[in-house]
Amino acid sequence: MSQVLGKPQLEDEDDDEEDELVGLADYGDGPDSSDADPDSGAEEGVLDFSDPFSTEVKPRILLMGLRRSGKSSIQKVVFHKMSPNETLFLESTNKICREDVSNSSFVNFQIWDFPGQIDFFDPTFDYEMIFRGTGALIFVIDSQDDYMEALARLHLTVTRAYKVNTDINFEVFIHKVDGLSDDHKIETQRDIHQRANDDLADAGLEKIHLSFYLTSIYDHSIFEAFSKVVQKLIPQLPTLENLLNIFISNSGIEKAFLFDVVSKIYIATDSTPVDMQTYELCCDMIDVVIDISCIYGPLLDTGSRLPVGKKSTAIIKLNNTTVLYLKEVTKFLALVCFVREESFERKGLIDYNFHCFRKAIHEVFEVRMKVVKSRKVQNQLQKKKGTTPNGTPRVLL
Repeated sequence: MSQVLGKPQLEDEDDDEEDELVGLADYGDGPDSSDADPDSGAEEGVLDFSDPFSTEVKPRILLMGLRRSGKSSIQKVVFHKMSPNETLFLESTNKICREDVSNSSFVNFQIWDFPGQIDFFDPTFDYEMIFRGTGALIFVIDSQDDYMEALARLHLTVTRAYKVNTDINFEVFIHKVDGLSDDHKIETQRDIHQRANDDLADAGLEKIHLSFYLTSIYDHSIFEAFSKVVQKLIPQLPTLENLLNIFISNSGIEKAFLFDVVSKIYIATDSTPVDMQTYELCCDMIDVVIDISCIYGPLLDTGSRLPVGKKSTAIIKLNNTTVLYLKEVTKFLALVCFVREESFERKGLIDYNFHCFRKAIHEVFEVRMKVVKSRKVQNQLQKKKGTTPNGTPRVLL
């Protein structure tokens, strides 16, 4: 395998404008963010669960499950680049942990990691405030353990959450499948799927949809599963998919992914089926680019380096007549394409179409930003009154 890494010398007239391309990460950044970190000094000590504007700016993802099911390990591996082997030394979570995924990433949401031993349905715990502003609820089940208790907790959690917020996406991670054989994986998934849906049917809640994923931190399955979860929280997803379909059909490209290079979550792909091996190759290519950028990339004022530099390009030629082609879209967003060698000979056409594709993405998020900024202004007015938009008081930490 040979590879070429470099940056094109051609500069576009509107490059400065395109470098300001807004993304999900820009929705909550800055001191005026409606979900500003309490440690930042803005609204210090206030944890606003019930603010509908905050979920418009930053979708909230809840990570739930029994103790030792692997919730914290998932978060550390996906968003902190922790080695899977290092997660063996993580202590059990004993309090609710909130993390804003936006500082060095394109995707922007809040993750709430709930300890398995906490009964948040206790009468003294106002669980409605948690579920009211939630975009997705991920319930992690340890596939190597007896999962009957986990299924009971899943049913209780889903039914209570659905009564509060019917718009929640319910995701079930059947985790730690690396220790199971292929046949056992399929059997376990079928059994959990059947039991969970039967419990909902018995309760007359067939309209609740559960999505199931086989995951492990020791391969790329956890990144793909999180990609599917995050995509459901991106309102521009249909538009992005349509743009990718137009781009690949006019460029002779086999497959294209729009990646958040920090987390290796792909926020969109074209309509052709996703092959796991293809996705793994894309992730490996991003790792190569990040490793090189961390050494030779543009240096920021903070002393760190951008994961993808301005106009970064990477080309990797595989020994099966396939070319992997990476192009920077924003400083944290990259397009990774699979191209046949004969199609890659028309690289000029691909680059021109990519230029049009990037401008179209800019326009998509520009419209969204106008809506978000308007909502931020409304949110700030509500905060000055000391109550949330629906009149409920804030919860002090």
